[in-house]
Amino acid sequence: MSALVPPHAPPVEPRARFRDLVGAEWLKLWSLRSTGWSLLLGALAVVAFNLGTAWDRARYWHQYDPRGRAAFVADGMALGDAFTYNAALVLILASASMGAVAVVGEYGTGLIRTTFAAVPARGALMTAKVLVVTVTQVLFGAVVAGASFWSTQAVLSLRDIGLPITHPGAPRVVVASALLAPVCAVVGMALGALLRRSAVSVVGAFVLLLLLPAVLTDRRHATAVLAHATPLHAWQRLAGAGPRAPELFPWTAGGAWLVFALWALGGALVTVLAVRGRDQ
Repeated sequence: MSALVPPHAPPVEPRARFRDLVGAEWLKLWSLRSTGWSLLLGALAVVAFNLGTAWDRARYWHQYDPRGRAAFVADGMALGDAFTYNAALVLILASASMGAVAVVGEYGTGLIRTTFAAVPARGALMTAKVLVVTVTQVLFGAVVAGASFWSTQAVLSLRDIGLPITHPGAPRVVVASALLAPVCAVVGMALGALLRRSAVSVVGAFVLLLLLPAVLTDRRHATAVLAHATPLHAWQRLAGAGPRAPELFPWTAGGAWLVFALWALGGALVTVLAVRGRDQ
């Protein structure tokens, strides 16, 4: 009588390592043609806004009176042209939209079902996605902020009013402007994970990051605190150049950096937790 041979157990596939998830998300992001084009067009638009302002300043510099010229130089107001308010608005919308599409795009194509089937650990998967988008946007923000500073100060130097990166306050302007991109991108990812619709997520980012800060007044304490808690106002506090206008409710640069950190951390947590326990 032959011995009974126990049936072979089905092979168990090893769990995906986190670095494998990061690599897969990196390839997935950069395999889309829209990624490169979006980053390129966004960078050109932001730099163009800043460079245009600096060029206009240099072109009409002779129209400034002597007192205005002296004040411009003494107060280091050339830093205000290194990254303008309008450029910041473009950067916020562009980065938030890219972050939202990085999440929503998979829902629109149905790829998210395949992704979750291959990697049941949704939290680790979304953490890898957040990491990839954050790194991409940090590089994007650094290139845009650096190119804006170099180009604007080069143009202003034609009038001998440009400033070097070593000027007091210049590094903070560049760093704050660069970090504005990943902060808003992660917020866009959070909205994408919650809303799961491209158009709705982009509109939500516009309302949350641009419209809300615009309507909040700093004339009352409650609304001033809410305004200070938005990334746009935090960037204004960090990148502001020249003499600051008197504020009814002043706040510190440290508080503005904290706002950046909390929005980034909160957006990342929402992105990771929003996919748990929900249908694809």
